Amino acid sequence: MPSPAIRTAPELDTDRETRLAPLYHVILVDDQEHTYEYVIDMVTHVFRKSWESALKHAVEVDSTGRTILQTCPLEVAELKRNQVKSYGGDWRLGSTHSMRAEIEKAE
Repeated sequence: MPSPAIRTAPELDTDRETRLAPLYHVILVDDQEHTYEYVIDMVTHVFRKSWESALKHAVEVDSTGRTILQTCPLEVAELKRNQVKSYGGDWRLGSTHSMRAEIEKAE
């Protein structure tokens, strides 16, 4: 009876940088033309966060000038940034433009 052939697994590249796509932060930048209510509405709608989480982001962007809304691959970050930019103005204050969002590589 012949012996079974021994199979070896192919060698895999274990370099962490080549296995994982780089991540990026979607950052909301503060301005004085949007209310807390606007930020909460936009964050719950675009990022599907809870009201409580959206409130924390509204407080953070107001107090520090910016808040990281999501960390994700570049393609998703670009989509979310564009959704923030196209969300529209805050009717409560009469602003006609959306808040500014930026993308920054996560370290």
